[in-house]
Amino acid sequence: MNTKVKICGLKSLKDISIVNKYDIDYVGFVFAKSKRQVTKELAKKMKERLKGKIKAVGVFVDTPYERINEIIEYASLDMVQLHGNETNDLCSKINKPVLKAISIKNKDSVNKVLKYKDICGFVVDGAVAGSGKVFDWNFIGDISSNYFTFLAGGLNEENVEEAIEKIKPQVVDVSSGVEVDGIKNEEKIKKFIRKVKNNG
Repeated sequence: MNTKVKICGLKSLKDISIVNKYDIDYVGFVFAKSKRQVTKELAKKMKERLKGKIKAVGVFVDTPYERINEIIEYASLDMVQLHGNETNDLCSKINKPVLKAISIKNKDSVNKVLKYKDICGFVVDGAVAGSGKVFDWNFIGDISSNYFTFLAGGLNEENVEEAIEKIKPQVVDVSSGVEVDGIKNEEKIKKFIRKVKNNG
């Protein structure tokens, strides 16, 4: 299985110059309140410098769909990732493919996926998105055999091989696991990708 890589939470042109060197498939720009939040202006500049084959994903939390569509258009985003209480109806009004994030607290968390029809896949993450903490992978069972799945939540070069083996996600999604003091680190990105691609 050829597992793809998403590096989330890019916030500078330097981050873009790093990811452009490696075999990365998706990057995430966070528009929600967060230490990694970026403006639409910065996102536009980053997207303009991003290597063509890498897809840019905008990350939002409970943002009106009109605002999401405006930012998609302005910054030329390829996809969006919704981390709040967005309904399927809202997802259906977004002008690009939508990934719905699910916070996994227990086995019942996965039942939420059944409500969403107008999306292209799911991001499964821990109870607190962006916390860098691993959740209990047993809770999500074989979700990746039924849905296009991005696995997030505390992944790093130490545990990503086990995660791929156990969950078989289509995409592994990392943010703090490739940072040093809150800044994306090229050496950590390189090691993370090597572990993923060797596995695939």
